[in-house]
Amino acid sequence: MFGIDLFDGALAPALAVALVAGILSFLSPCVLPIVPPYLAYMAGTSIEDMRREGGPDRRVDRRVMTAAAFFVLGLSTVFLILGLAASAFGRMFLAYQREMALVGGVVIVLFGLHFLGVLRIPLLYREARIDAGDQGGTPFGAYLLGLAFAFGWTPCIGPVLGTILSLAAQEGSIERGLFMMGFYAIGLGLPFLLTALFLRHALGLLAGMRRHMPMVERAMGVLLVTVGLLMLTGGFTSLSFWLLDTFPVLATIG
Repeated sequence: MFGIDLFDGALAPALAVALVAGILSFLSPCVLPIVPPYLAYMAGTSIEDMRREGGPDRRVDRRVMTAAAFFVLGLSTVFLILGLAASAFGRMFLAYQREMALVGGVVIVLFGLHFLGVLRIPLLYREARIDAGDQGGTPFGAYLLGLAFAFGWTPCIGPVLGTILSLAAQEGSIERGLFMMGFYAIGLGLPFLLTALFLRHALGLLAGMRRHMPMVERAMGVLLVTVGLLMLTGGFTSLSFWLLDTFPVLATIG
């Protein structure tokens, strides 16, 4: 069983933010469009083969599902390592937690305003990707690609991931920070697995989702501005107390 130090009702708002942030990261303009070619490359097949129905495609489905699982494992490895580092940093500077929250809140609000189009931050238009080499078609190659993708700084994932890492640092507990990053990994990784599991239906759905990219960006902006303001005002603490008062059962979890 999880100890109360690892999980309690007070952590629920941050976990919800991490989960939603992961889902929005998957739907973002720099992730969603590359999902089909990534899956095809990792499985050693083509998008046309993935679309084809009948007979031998069952083998393609298995390869795609295996590749997606190892890709998500690579993503999760990096996110947990980053969460460990952020939590350890926050624990070292626990005495300055309020100052860290203020600085983090300001930066996160600026990120959110960037997504809302209120201001533009040139740094967020750069990408830094690690080349995983020509490793397509193998589970190990998919794992390496997951590692490389997670380390990439893109206009979409970077600010959102930074927000979750800031929240993890505020926890002052390595275990709770890792738990939070695990929820972010679930939010980003589970749609990859569902796409691979329901491959042919998902390909059509993903193609249709592309026209909604501006709405996803705005949703990410609203989420980041909200989180930043909560950090600046101490609203996460107030929200946690409200949840515990409204849903007393949360106080028994642990």
